This record gives sequence, C-alpha cells and structure tokens, in this order.
Amino acid sequence: MPEICIKCGLIKDLCVCEVLDKEEAKKITVYATAKKFKKLVTVIEGIDKNRLDDSAKDLKHKLACGGTAKDGLIILQGDHTRKMKNILVAMGYPAEVISVLGKK
Repeated sequence: MPEICIKCGLIKDLCVCEVLDKEEAKKITVYATAKKFKKLVTVIEGIDKNRLDDSAKDLKHKLACGGTAKDGLIILQGDHTRKMKNILVAMGYPAEVISVLGKK
C-alpha cells in the first residue's frame, strides 16, 4: 500500500506539498558573522521550521562542514556566503526570496 501525505492526502509520489512549501517561503537571508574566538559562521534564516533539519543536513553534506539548526536558524561553520545562493536554488528554493548579505 503506497504512503499517503498527511498534509494533502495524496499518494507520496503525487504529493507536491514540499514544492509548494518552498515556493511560498518567506524571505531567506544568508550572512556570515564572527562567533567565539573570531571564527566565521554562515547563518541562514527564514527557512520553514518543518524543513529546517532536513535543509541543514543537506547543506552540511554539500558544503562538507559542521553546523546546527536551532531557533529557526541554520548555523554552518565557515564562511559559505558565496556558494549559498546557488546551493539553495539547487535545493528548490526560489532565487527571488534569497538575499545574501556581507559579514555582520
């Protein structure tokens, strides 16, 4: 028996909830900041809380770095701001809602 999506009630193969969630995403902001011992980290805010852990896992894997997802933020070790927009677009987020800022 095929799996059924909890949100829309369709079969998982036909479900488009994940795509719709990404399209309706609010503004995603990416910036780098210095933390403890002047180490740079990349912070991504604005990703839906339902997708936060999965997105963090994918980003850590693609960027080969450590990080965490907490309080609605994804914090990655190192400065990855130059690569982040292309990676988020490849993950399915629309380019119009992604803004990459400099260091804070």
